[in-house]
Amino acid sequence: MITRHRGEIPVVLLLLPFIAGIACAIWNTDGQPYPWAVALLVLLATAFILLNLAYQSLRLYHYRWIGTLLIIPILFLTGLLFTLSRNELNHADHFSRQQAAKYLLVNINSEPSVKNDVPRFTADVLGAYDGKAYYFTSGTLLISIKDKLATNLFYGEQLLIPANYSAPDPPFNPGEFNYKQYLANKHIHQQAYLYPGQYRVLGSGKGNKLISYALQTRQKLVDKLRHNMKDTTAIAVASTLILGYKADLSADVMQTYAKTGTIHILSVSGGHVAILLGLLVYILGFLHNKRTRVFKAVIILSVIWAYAILTGLSPAVCRAAVMITLIIAGKTYSRQLNSLNLLAVSAFVLLLYDPYLLTDVGFQLSYLAVAGILILQPVIYNLLSVKNKWLDKLWLACSVSIAAQVATFPLSIFYFHQFPAYFIISNLLIVLPVGLIMYAGLLLLVLPQWPLVSQSLGWVLEKSILMMNRMLTFVEQLPFASINKLWISRMELLLLSCIVIMVAYFLYSKSKRAFIATAVGCLVLFTSFSVRKISADNKNMVVFLNARKQQAIVFKHGEKGIVITNMKPTDKAFTYSVQPCLDSMQIEDYRLLPFTADVRKPYFLKKDALVVFGTKKFLLLNDSSRFKSIGSYKGINYAYFSDNVLVDSSVSHLPLIISANNSERYIEKVQTLSNKNYILKRNKALLLISN
Repeated sequence: MITRHRGEIPVVLLLLPFIAGIACAIWNTDGQPYPWAVALLVLLATAFILLNLAYQSLRLYHYRWIGTLLIIPILFLTGLLFTLSRNELNHADHFSRQQAAKYLLVNINSEPSVKNDVPRFTADVLGAYDGKAYYFTSGTLLISIKDKLATNLFYGEQLLIPANYSAPDPPFNPGEFNYKQYLANKHIHQQAYLYPGQYRVLGSGKGNKLISYALQTRQKLVDKLRHNMKDTTAIAVASTLILGYKADLSADVMQTYAKTGTIHILSVSGGHVAILLGLLVYILGFLHNKRTRVFKAVIILSVIWAYAILTGLSPAVCRAAVMITLIIAGKTYSRQLNSLNLLAVSAFVLLLYDPYLLTDVGFQLSYLAVAGILILQPVIYNLLSVKNKWLDKLWLACSVSIAAQVATFPLSIFYFHQFPAYFIISNLLIVLPVGLIMYAGLLLLVLPQWPLVSQSLGWVLEKSILMMNRMLTFVEQLPFASINKLWISRMELLLLSCIVIMVAYFLYSKSKRAFIATAVGCLVLFTSFSVRKISADNKNMVVFLNARKQQAIVFKHGEKGIVITNMKPTDKAFTYSVQPCLDSMQIEDYRLLPFTADVRKPYFLKKDALVVFGTKKFLLLNDSSRFKSIGSYKGINYAYFSDNVLVDSSVSHLPLIISANNSERYIEKVQTLSNKNYILKRNKALLLISN
């Protein structure tokens, strides 16, 4: 398919080696530049230029493959070196290199988000002061301030803070989200936690004037929504859907949209921009002659980019804005442009701005969805021939939804571990409400505050959102609405992606080879799933989790399990640390026990602080234990300490497992009791096999 049309999509083919270079640089864990790569890039670029200058004289048009042979490594090395140069840790003036610094001068470079009265924001570190000299620095710092007064901080304000920061923790437990890598992909490698009196505001208005104005304007528009609407959930959805303001959106609402496959509408994206574009084209329809078409294009593009800035310049919005800019420019000057080329050009532009956008989930899903619609939708639509006009339109909408879902299916499972079974129904149900919400919301925000008109539009907006929420809640509550706990490895992700590509190619070409390749790929994938499932069901192990200030121990017996913890399933720490461990280890049937409970099962026994699991015996000591000494207990294999429990020297001969919720002083003391110990604080979970 690509081979047959490679002359029509040159930018797509050129984008691939550039992306490969970016990916190689991101996966380079040490992040250090390759000196040889610079020399090789210069050599190849020089050869490419010289061969182009001598193209006619050397008759190189007979050897066009030479140009391809050179341009591919040139683009690969360009992506590689450009990405490494954007890694802040490679900069000599990064603030983390100033080890003796006592204070940092920072500028807030993002809109602070407030949760539980704790504002969090990123800041550019401009300088460091060590008590004697001031040094100009660079780098980004994530700052959280536990101070109610700090909730008034705004983008562009300049602060003086102590140079007390630390690197984010890596994932400690199986299946845990890699927050450290997530921040690193956003150029954040250090974070600071401040308290009242630890910061001083030195000035304001230090940020980009345009962004500052956009943020202030968005806050005024959010306040206008609050003034004309009553239901807090509807206000939160309207602020998110129209303006990209997610601060007030609850986790329950997010979960409903995620389980029904409609989470994409809560991120301002190409669909929202398309609705705005349609409105602008309709309003400016009278500007259709040759003299006014340039003026019309300038107005449309100005509004589109203003909206993109207002909503936060998310990757999906930027992609749509760049593509619309190219389309309108092409139409204005009577140029026909291939849609896939436009998509590739927009990706080039965004990746040149920030190559680390390649790691952004929104960026990946947005481009895959659009690519799927452009490539797969015509093929899927042609599978059925519908004569009825309205049914045909319905099938057209279904084919768009199916194409986008198929294209993003592998990555969605890899990242979110769930699949919305009724995504077609959900997306059809929201088509009309979303259009009505966007148009009513835009009119409400653009028009002056006329009491009768504004309140009427606010009523329409609120009722539309509540109706949409009720429909999605109904779909969410249907049997098997969401298939959860779908965990696949990176290799299985790659294999599943190849299967999707081969299915698309088969539908396009009806090739027998494509069908055979798809069948073989499915066979290999199902074999991988089966082997992993059989291995998990026959594995018994104990996992002592690093739950930070909490405690959790998982006893896995095949697909069954016992979790001894002081947390509830609804606790944030449980959701973050324990549940991913259970899901990734394929423990489908588990029971939660407090440390004080006693239980007897065929594979598990707990009596007081003693646990017998398989061939291993464990002593779990905490402040609720009924005894603090091993005493007459024989055959103990491991002792687990938590809650700074008092212990004696009777444990000196045992391997000790020290919980992360113990104090530093306590940990130092217990370490002296035995030379065989494992400290969970700031370390990965301890996995013990028990057969």
